[in-house]
Amino acid sequence: MTFIDSHAHIYSEQFKQDRDEALARAMGEGVEKIYMPNIDHTSIEVMLETEARHPNQCIAMMGLHPTSVNKDFEKELYLVEEWLGKRKFAAVGECGIDLYWDKTFLPQQQEALKVQVELARKHQLPIVLHTRDSFDETYEIISAAQDGSLKGVFHCFSGTVEQAAKVKQLGFLMGIGGVATFKNGGLDKVLPHVSLDDLVLETDCPYLAPVPHRGKRNEPVYLPLVARRVAELLQKPVEEVAEITTRNALNLFKL
Repeated sequence: MTFIDSHAHIYSEQFKQDRDEALARAMGEGVEKIYMPNIDHTSIEVMLETEARHPNQCIAMMGLHPTSVNKDFEKELYLVEEWLGKRKFAAVGECGIDLYWDKTFLPQQQEALKVQVELARKHQLPIVLHTRDSFDETYEIISAAQDGSLKGVFHCFSGTVEQAAKVKQLGFLMGIGGVATFKNGGLDKVLPHVSLDDLVLETDCPYLAPVPHRGKRNEPVYLPLVARRVAELLQKPVEEVAEITTRNALNLFKL
């Protein structure tokens, strides 16, 4: 079986001591490609270094994470735009809205997302969305902008059956990670109503490690645990989950 981790911060400081080993462990479990979302100007260098060191396994995106949006967010977006003009990236992301930590800069987050949606359209790239405590706010912007040309992922999807239907209607995919294995994660009530054709797998490492590693550093080697849980909830063979989610990711990220 081969897998694609559609969302992983493998360039994180938490992997500084053993990044190469973590990537080798992942490859040993069939995790052959890892798509890396950017955070802000502080993460670009190490992310691109990771890609350069492991070009067949690690693939970079370019975007501005909503928790890095503040009153000076335009400077960050100029940098994102500049990089998108310099070379090819797999996607614009991760971007979106985060109302979990702080609601102070919601208007700026909304504006930053709209700008990045237009950058995705301009460069004909998928967009990777962060929607923590903000599904409705994010959906409103994407829905208004969708003219058939936008595609992407609602990363770390943990919403309702109704929200899953809205994502599908938009023509977007849902990124499923460690939350699917959590006892009270809620996805046990949602995934049985969702098609494999609408899913990609992710770890969001180093965050959200699946059971039985919950609370520890997450890494791409744990992606098969997510696949097995999805297979269980959809009552499908895990081989089918691996095959279809891999195909979905490759179709989305053309790079």
